[in-house]
Amino acid sequence: MSTTEPDALLGPADIRELAAKLGVRPTKQRGQNFVIDANTVRRIVRTAEVRPDDVVVEVGPGLGSLTLALLEAADRVVAVEIDDVLAAALPATVQARMPGRADRFSLVHSDAMLVTELPGPPPTALVANLPYNVAVPVLLTMLERFPTIERTLVMVQAEVADRLAARPGNKVYGVPSVKANWYADVKRAGSIGRTVFWPAPNVDSGLVSLVRRTEPIMTTASRAEVFAVVDAAFAQRRKTLRAALAGWAGSAPAAEAALVAAGISPKTRGEALTVEEFAAIAENKPAVDEQAADPSSEGKPGADEPAGNRSHGNKSTGSGE
Repeated sequence: MSTTEPDALLGPADIRELAAKLGVRPTKQRGQNFVIDANTVRRIVRTAEVRPDDVVVEVGPGLGSLTLALLEAADRVVAVEIDDVLAAALPATVQARMPGRADRFSLVHSDAMLVTELPGPPPTALVANLPYNVAVPVLLTMLERFPTIERTLVMVQAEVADRLAARPGNKVYGVPSVKANWYADVKRAGSIGRTVFWPAPNVDSGLVSLVRRTEPIMTTASRAEVFAVVDAAFAQRRKTLRAALAGWAGSAPAAEAALVAAGISPKTRGEALTVEEFAAIAENKPAVDEQAADPSSEGKPGADEPAGNRSHGNKSTGSGE
């Protein structure tokens, strides 16, 4: 770890002074809540187990609170910032407060969802205070596009943290839980109070640790094929899988056949399955000619699913739930 001045990190007065100078007011549209407590950002870096040889990518650095703490500990930091004003100001903040490390900092002025490459060596870690409104899609996109990221620690809304780290059978287990688990072993890594933010949010925050799987899920199905099953299963989560997967398979009987072939009861619901079981279902998707066998049953509730029990649920287009 490099040596830095004791006051290199930003405190509450520094944050407000910097924001006033830039004419910045945190916006709800971008889910901005700036961390104003130096002890909190150092705790995040410790929890993330950032090493001196790490290349860390940070999404949504804001005014630079966490950025500076990461620069204390890592070899390099690449920050991705969408806001024009914040992106323009951050390099100067790093230069002013940590001049000895400024050459190890890079800024990418972009929407994280659009970033396909990063400057410098491949990232080994992702550490970020993610904007609440895009936390799950940004996290999953970064894990997909940058497979060299071994360790991730993100601060998100407590409810999102619970969903990401949920296990099968938990009432909040869903699309984010399964998709995050495709890439990594996921666990809750702590809670963050509201008072360390400016402005203070009206929700609590949580830390989520994701350690990349050393071996990918053993399946012949592609990620997209597995995720398609996951999306279908939770789009109407109160339905049995036989009914929920009818559209995906082409008909309810075809869905049942795929489930039986995967060794899963057609009466099971998606919230009970592991990512490996979703992969097994994807592997057994009926061929197109099989789907046409019973077109009259497509979209209809199964025999074990009365029409009155149909629930539209939260439809997912891929990343969130």
